[in-house]
Amino acid sequence: MQLLAEGKSSKEVAVALGISVKTAETHRANIMRKLEIHSVTELIRYAVRNNMIEP
Repeated sequence: MQLLAEGKSSKEVAVALGISVKTAETHRANIMRKLEIHSVTELIRYAVRNNMIEP
């Protein structure tokens, strides 16, 4: 989530974590589905509110 909050694309997240782009997208989609969040902006807001990332 930190990488998304920094504005990184799925490709940049994948490279940073050493995973495929599809895997990075799947993880993001699963997190959003489980949290019932519908945009990356909402996801970042959730992470900030819950002290999961630095604002």
